[in-house]
Amino acid sequence: MKRVLITGGAGFIAHHLIGQILKITDWEIISLDRLDYSGNLNRLHDIMLTFDPSVRKRVKIVHHDLKADLNPLVRSEIGHVDYILHLAAGSHVDRSIDYPMEFVMDNVVGTCNILQFARLQPTLERFVYFSTDEVFGPAPNDIKYEENDRYNSTNPYSATKAGGEELAVAFQNTYNIPIYITHTMNVFGERQHPEKFIPMCIKKARDSEYITIHSDSTKTIPGSRHYIHAEDVASAVLFLLNYKGEFKTTWGNAKCPKFNIVGSEELNNLELAKIIADAQGKELLYEMVDFHSSRPGHDLRYALSGDKMKKLGWVPSKSVRERINQVTRWTLDNERWIKL
Repeated sequence: MKRVLITGGAGFIAHHLIGQILKITDWEIISLDRLDYSGNLNRLHDIMLTFDPSVRKRVKIVHHDLKADLNPLVRSEIGHVDYILHLAAGSHVDRSIDYPMEFVMDNVVGTCNILQFARLQPTLERFVYFSTDEVFGPAPNDIKYEENDRYNSTNPYSATKAGGEELAVAFQNTYNIPIYITHTMNVFGERQHPEKFIPMCIKKARDSEYITIHSDSTKTIPGSRHYIHAEDVASAVLFLLNYKGEFKTTWGNAKCPKFNIVGSEELNNLELAKIIADAQGKELLYEMVDFHSSRPGHDLRYALSGDKMKKLGWVPSKSVRERINQVTRWTLDNERWIKL
């Protein structure tokens, strides 16, 4: 039986990943988390209740803050692992602007500490570092960044995630740790933090409140993203872990393959808000706001190319519009998840 360590296991994306692993594998799971504002054991509790007790017992929870080295006690609690999926990170852009050093500690030092732990694993088959589209910076119209395009970080969050990527590449080249890097963008789904755009839209549309749509300086062009459901991210990661072919790197001599995990279509935020309002039978009330003046360190458009994953044989299981309707219905039936 395989054993997988998931850092940030009580986080939003990670708890969906744990649910998918329990659903389609027989693996044992160790969830490593410090349980701060973004780590919520209620997420794990909710998703694990959907499984029989015999399945739930395959999950072990270990408390640790990766800003500190994994001491012998924590290492013994974890035991040996076959896979490490490193999702633990500071991820709120606004918080990174207010507290940049905190993000250096979480996303760079924390990544170095888990990579050091990976070096001690004699049976490790794969380490997956979860990065973000934001390392590439804003995307001009008609541009979609490929996996090995240059970095252009515009805020401390994206800069520290890019730093973590470089550490991962260095550890593979120096210590021969088998590493994949994934870039995801605008992941959404059930039990997401209520400050995020989609749960916020669901709540404001329900309450007939105005929704702020960030736009260009003319207040006519809304920001856009390739939104993707967390279950599809989990599906893509498991696809990569089970892929039996070889990957060719396309940049320099680095051994570390990178993969963009991208949603089915690009939506601007006004279109997205309208889908959410329509799903509730509500009129959309909104205000366009210049994103430069209201959100320094944020970018109007991010875009990644998903061609590499498509060529390998993976695409999202449902359209983003289906997923948005699914999440809207679920959230309205589970309103405690949109209470601040």
